[in-house]
Amino acid sequence: MKTIIVKIDKDNLKDDFAVSQLEKAGEIIRNGGLVAFPTETVYGLGANALDEEAAKKVYEAKGRPSDNPLIVHISNLNMLDDIVTQVPEVAKKLMDAFWPGPMTLIFNKSGLVPKGTTGGLDTVAVRFPNHPIALELIEKSGVSIAAPSANLSGKPSPTMGEHVIDDLDGRIDMIIDGGMVGMGLESTIIDVTSKTPMILRPGFITYEMIKDVIGEVGVDKAILSKPTADFKPKAPGMKYRHYAPEADYSIYRGTAEKVADKIIMLANEKADKGFKTGVITVDQHLNLYQRKLNKDIMVVSLGNLDKPETIANMLFKTLRDFDKAGTKFIFGEAFSQHNVGWAIMNRLTKAAGYNIIDV
Repeated sequence: MKTIIVKIDKDNLKDDFAVSQLEKAGEIIRNGGLVAFPTETVYGLGANALDEEAAKKVYEAKGRPSDNPLIVHISNLNMLDDIVTQVPEVAKKLMDAFWPGPMTLIFNKSGLVPKGTTGGLDTVAVRFPNHPIALELIEKSGVSIAAPSANLSGKPSPTMGEHVIDDLDGRIDMIIDGGMVGMGLESTIIDVTSKTPMILRPGFITYEMIKDVIGEVGVDKAILSKPTADFKPKAPGMKYRHYAPEADYSIYRGTAEKVADKIIMLANEKADKGFKTGVITVDQHLNLYQRKLNKDIMVVSLGNLDKPETIANMLFKTLRDFDKAGTKFIFGEAFSQHNVGWAIMNRLTKAAGYNIIDV
């Protein structure tokens, strides 16, 4: 398949080229094809959410397990009428507070939504994104768009157009390259079908923010521990290996000094044996590694501990950069799980295959 690849500036959507390309992308979606596009979180791989055959193409293009649900993206609240059976009051409060934005809600689905979109479930995940290209594409297509992250299943989520091209060029109809996304972490997912709303995936909208709006909120146990093989995921990212680099990646938890000493010892051992090796740290800890590591070791800071949004934004790009460098072993630090740090550690823990070592 020949993939159409176009660059569009999100700040110039009235440009004749942008209009024509978005109209073409909308037509592809309507006709059952696949289009990758940027959102404020990560890039999504879009298909007509109400077309079961189109949903199947998403799973095939990604190599995604068929029981892993897709998120349905809308561009206005009226689109919910065709997708869900009811909107609980607690959902309305969350929508008023956080939509459009990086929050996905789990509703009971309508009969129009095929189970091919929902991973066989009677519930549907819905998001109202806050990105001009995503919103314009939904409008131009005239349908709600089912869109998981636009990467091969299991690989780090794409935060730049080139990441999508690396994974899906030749596998889908069109890629809209809108530059680097603003957040770099997928949306927070909240199940509003249960008596107590339940967080199924952490994100930029934190537990504390949700609690401030609706009061009592639970946390699904699958976030806190490795799911069992028979676990049936109710939302994306709950069961399967995700975000993983090609390298053997392990995370070390403890005081900054003890973690650095352990990582330096292990990384040097691997590098001395000729393995391409990487270290993940933060700005505040870079000095702990200076002059102590083998000069061939690739040391990357994700950003500033005092600005967790910078760490979140660089997380998936860093893992992909290690892949491109041919890294065989990655040693990384654990992060505080306060606020956005919870979402960061959730992604890193899955990327490392739950391989966290206390030192």
